[in-house]
Amino acid sequence: MARFVALLACALALLASSMASAAIVEHSFHVQNLTVRRLCNEQVITAVNGSLPGPTIRVQEGDILVVHVFNKSPYNITIHWHGIFQKLSGWADGPEYVTQCPIVPGNCYTYKFKITGQEGTLWWHAHSSWLRATVHGALIIHPKSGHSYPFPKPDKEVPILFGEWWNANVIDVENQGLATGGAPNNSDAFTINGKPGDLYPCSEKQTYKLKVVEGKTYMLRIINAALNNQLFFKIANHKMTVVAIDASFTEQYVTDVVVIAPGQTTDVLVTADQPVGSYYMAATPYASAANVSFDNTTTRGIIVYEGSTSANPLMPVLPASNDTLTAHKFYSNLTGLAGGPHWVPVPRQVDEHMFITFGINLAPCRSNVTGNPTCQGPLNQSLSASMNNVSFVLPSTSKLSMLQAFFFDVGGVYTTDFPNKPPVKFDYTNPNISLDRSLIFAPKATKVKTLKYNSTVEIVLQNTAFVGIENHPIHIHGFNFHVLAQGFGNYDSVNDQGKFNFVNPQTRNTIAVPVGGWAVIRFQANNPGIWLVHCHLDVHLPWGLAMAFEVENGPTISSILPPPPADLPQC
Repeated sequence: MARFVALLACALALLASSMASAAIVEHSFHVQNLTVRRLCNEQVITAVNGSLPGPTIRVQEGDILVVHVFNKSPYNITIHWHGIFQKLSGWADGPEYVTQCPIVPGNCYTYKFKITGQEGTLWWHAHSSWLRATVHGALIIHPKSGHSYPFPKPDKEVPILFGEWWNANVIDVENQGLATGGAPNNSDAFTINGKPGDLYPCSEKQTYKLKVVEGKTYMLRIINAALNNQLFFKIANHKMTVVAIDASFTEQYVTDVVVIAPGQTTDVLVTADQPVGSYYMAATPYASAANVSFDNTTTRGIIVYEGSTSANPLMPVLPASNDTLTAHKFYSNLTGLAGGPHWVPVPRQVDEHMFITFGINLAPCRSNVTGNPTCQGPLNQSLSASMNNVSFVLPSTSKLSMLQAFFFDVGGVYTTDFPNKPPVKFDYTNPNISLDRSLIFAPKATKVKTLKYNSTVEIVLQNTAFVGIENHPIHIHGFNFHVLAQGFGNYDSVNDQGKFNFVNPQTRNTIAVPVGGWAVIRFQANNPGIWLVHCHLDVHLPWGLAMAFEVENGPTISSILPPPPADLPQC
């Protein structure tokens, strides 16, 4: 009965808001079980509105987006609008226990926020456990009326979402890994728009097909919604022109391969300029960590020209899974479109300098208490992760989210002593430190770094060689940042500053920090609230590879976080 009453209240709220002005774009998300058949098996998944991927949201810059989320699933759920600034609407950002408590089964919550100063390809996804694997979709922001793209308008725009598929319940996969202290099982397949492609068993009819017309140009809005894998993407015999990344326009960059990390988006123009026929598009993992198992399979779809009679599509030659040179060339050659729509020049006066080391760690084996002395991580310990020797813990046992604690000035939920630099200086990328017991154990805590409103923050993101060296995609909620430089090895504060690009650096919300390397980013903290910073490999967030920024209120009404919505989910 309580579940019915809760959903009825949501329905009434939906009816009331439907009478709002035409400037509002409104959607309803029904999150519930869905039985699908993949790889010869039937699997019950959690999905939105009965589809995988979930619905594509299309808005114009300046619109107000309202999404009513009805949780009819058996799991707690929140939705994160990945890359949206959430200016003074941090309550709608979505990460559970950070900006809100979860929407429990049988309840609902309405997300409402205005989209300003952004256009391009973003996406939405669950920010609870591993539900992102199947609860995700595209969020496309078109220019407002009267505005145009800074390149010739394509003939058609097509979302391309990469995903991962498990022949198992993803919540069970995550929980099993956490219980044993080891890495969770690898996925069984990759997907393009929810379809594995014909290289997998029972999947010939589950292959995504894109029909094109010779001579026309298509914008592929590529989104990596995979949980734990970066991907190489190619189209046989076709070049791609990158025009935007993470909803920020770029200088046009012509390439035959795209590399994309979980959380990132890349917009490319593809002209159907080849002989009439059919051509495979394919994605395969970029796996930078040596001696670590991964899903070494390939998903592919087919581009079919109108009038084609070809029964044998051409296949692109894909990079090797460990081709770091190709990955780095792509990532480092991208530049921003200085002076283009929504371009923000690099702030030159820095108020806060931070040096953040991060990587995989170990934690004492919890099963020791039960008498079983071994976990499945290295040295018979549990796998963990950290930033500046702090392994982040979500305050899931608190009565408040972190943002509620910030707004109501309630202590005990988090502390404000996240360090500006690691407590110990060491040779960060030297493989000999991989299992150094004096370095690889990090204490668990919920710590944030406090930032003054409108302060400019520069961060050196330094990968470490703890346990294993790999490329980590780091995502900052609530802000875009300029990528001033990136490279391999330990960051050199004397010589590497000369590599900074202050003219047209790429702008992102998720940066793939090079394997065994570093990146320098800079942003302006112009949005009060609590903003999560974390690795967008889902396996690493519950291990603790995260921290958060507490951005203080500004001096005027227009720079102060408003009160929480009345229907904000409670813990």
